[in-house]
Amino acid sequence: MKTERLTILKQGKLAKGPVVYWMSRDQRANDNWAFLYAQKLAIELESPLTVIFCLVPGFLGATLRQYSFMIKGLKSVQKELEGKNIEFRLLTGSPEREIPEFISKNAVSAVVTDFDPLKIKREWKKSVQENTEIPFYEVDAHNIVPCRYASDKQEWAAYTFRPKINRLLDEFMDDFPELSPHPYKRKVARADFEPDSVLDGLACDKSVKPVEWIKPGEENARLMLKTFIEEKLPGYAELRNNPALDYQSNLSPYLHFGQISAQRVALEVSGAGSGDSIKAFLEELIVRRELSDNFCYNNPDYDSFAGFPDWARKSLNEHRQDLRPRIYTPEEFENGRTHDDLWNAAQLEMVNRGKMHGYMRMYWAKKILEWSETPEEAQKTAIYLNDRYELDGRDPNGYTGIAWSIGGVHDRAWPGRPVFGKIRYMSYNGLKSKFDTDRYAEKCLNSTME
Repeated sequence: MKTERLTILKQGKLAKGPVVYWMSRDQRANDNWAFLYAQKLAIELESPLTVIFCLVPGFLGATLRQYSFMIKGLKSVQKELEGKNIEFRLLTGSPEREIPEFISKNAVSAVVTDFDPLKIKREWKKSVQENTEIPFYEVDAHNIVPCRYASDKQEWAAYTFRPKINRLLDEFMDDFPELSPHPYKRKVARADFEPDSVLDGLACDKSVKPVEWIKPGEENARLMLKTFIEEKLPGYAELRNNPALDYQSNLSPYLHFGQISAQRVALEVSGAGSGDSIKAFLEELIVRRELSDNFCYNNPDYDSFAGFPDWARKSLNEHRQDLRPRIYTPEEFENGRTHDDLWNAAQLEMVNRGKMHGYMRMYWAKKILEWSETPEEAQKTAIYLNDRYELDGRDPNGYTGIAWSIGGVHDRAWPGRPVFGKIRYMSYNGLKSKFDTDRYAEKCLNSTME
């Protein structure tokens, strides 16, 4: 593993017990630099290796839909580890309390966790760090180029970030070693769990049901990648922005939950050849996705109006009193009850399938700005709906995409217009000129969770 991935959160004093990998963002057994580092450390200490995951009820408004996908994916991780002599423990509760308690009760020697730019995750780590005495390490297993190493500041836009990523990419596109059976095993009772039982007892919103068209877990993620490369990648450059067609990779839920490594995806796609489609896909997978981590890591206001660039805040403030063409309530937005059939279709696609076409996410968020009383209300509504229904909600990509659409983040100033000011505008007629909107609307309005 490249040492640039590693951050020492606390030096601490080594104990004699197991090494713990606190799995959080990267929920997979394979192609996981944080996990591999934890095993390396455990072997050096001649210690058992235990993986823990702390399940937080009601995490940032997550519903049964997201919890089901995640917990069933974690079950596949546990099964994978059974044959590797590695214990898996599912904890439930607040990480600030549960992780230090587990460390104390099990005489843990050291903890390794994965990188996450979100505020709440960083607060958890800070609390654990303050309430333990052992070494505590963080490994960026999510980004191909580690976030802290790629840039030490918030990047203005993709054009400032891209050269930094491209300069470092070859260095970090090394292949993964396999996770080997662990030579030291803890003599404790096996702590199995059944996903349905966990979900039944979980305090979360259960009105948003799981979807069936996409299956969780590492194996299913690899199958989705294989299907994309074989069936969709050749036409990706030309057709990816056509919501009436299905040329999206559908990998975002797996990437969000860490059920597949972005680096593994990049290696497989790069190995499929060359050309515009591969270039376009890798731009989105690497530059755009890792730019979102850069934004959220370096801007604690990533989910608020204060996080928008100065020019955008100034422009939006100047247009606060502009007459909105329509005003909709959050409930009307949620139920897809606007005058715009195309917007309603995008909203219902998300409600029914847990995933909206990426091109439509921009239009969807910008219309929420146009039809809300304030930019703050628009951002709040967009985040609420995205995080409630999208399988990949509560993600840097989501926060950044909404901030781009509503607040000009990573964009430039455009000619001024009512409500939007200098924020980039998108129109219904503009979309109709780009793809078959009737076909898209019909598909979404007739879609189901299947």
